[in-house]
Amino acid sequence: MKNLTIGGVGVTCPKDMKEQEAGEYVKYIKNKHSREQLKTLAIEITSDGCVDLRYAFREIPFERIRRIAGYLVGTTDRWNEAKKSELRDRTKHL
Repeated sequence: MKNLTIGGVGVTCPKDMKEQEAGEYVKYIKNKHSREQLKTLAIEITSDGCVDLRYAFREIPFERIRRIAGYLVGTTDRWNEAKKSELRDRTKHL
């Protein structure tokens, strides 16, 4: 097995596989899963000649939002003093 980096993706493939062929597998996975960012791809040729592709994606960061005082927000750090006061004075409903 050899390790390559193709388009920012870490690829592990058989020693006799050409970089161009491995690049085609990278393109295939990127097209199949267009929204995720491909992190790693492991290419193996099975004993019956089939290609086994194992891949992983980068984590997509997200910010949890919630409804506070009628507004959907992630954090209140950019609120002005009036909104922060409204938040402190609100009645919490359980």
